[in-house]
Amino acid sequence: MMNLEDALGSDQSGGGNVWPGQPSTNPTWPGGQAGGGGVWPGNQAGGAGVWPGGQAGGGGPSAPGGWPSPTVGPGPGPTIPVAAQTNLAIPFGKSLPNGVYDKLLITIGGTIKPNADKITVDIGASRDLAFHFNPRFNEEGKKVIVRNSCINDKWGKEERELQHFPFVRGQPFEMKILCTNREFKVAVNNSHLLTYQHRITNLRSINSIRIYNDLTLSKFNMETLP
Repeated sequence: MMNLEDALGSDQSGGGNVWPGQPSTNPTWPGGQAGGGGVWPGNQAGGAGVWPGGQAGGGGPSAPGGWPSPTVGPGPGPTIPVAAQTNLAIPFGKSLPNGVYDKLLITIGGTIKPNADKITVDIGASRDLAFHFNPRFNEEGKKVIVRNSCINDKWGKEERELQHFPFVRGQPFEMKILCTNREFKVAVNNSHLLTYQHRITNLRSINSIRIYNDLTLSKFNMETLP
């Protein structure tokens, strides 16, 4: 079986690794046809599961801390995906009891509120924020996705540059966050969006995720890619 590293680095057509979307075998990457070599979002049909390059971009002023009491989630190794849930309370908090690790895939599904100002996903380590993901719908008349980290109560350099803003007020969305040893990769609605290099390199210390602000949450799932 092709490993993830081969799939992410391959340019050859017709192959490609798969996203486990179900507990059954041979699921496809988002956008791929069932049963046949699906592709990572953004690639040509039939191509390999390659990640396009990410763009630089930054973080925001919300303060870390105040995390909800976490609940236990799966650790490294193959897991059966958690069944989709509906009407999950916002703010939503979950623990990552084994930290983040290579091939951890987090899937978040929900709907943007019709009058949304912003939505936020924070992946944290104790009182630090490893990855602050903050789409804003009207910042001085512009839509922007701010990415940043907050370490020792100090925000780092924001990453803001991005050509596409995939979230729409009043519309459903699905976001996938894939952790590698070097970065987080984010795809929204079956399309690769960005990468964010780890600023906290002790991945096992990154142990919580929190989702809040102007959205309703219908799905949260953690699994490990083969």
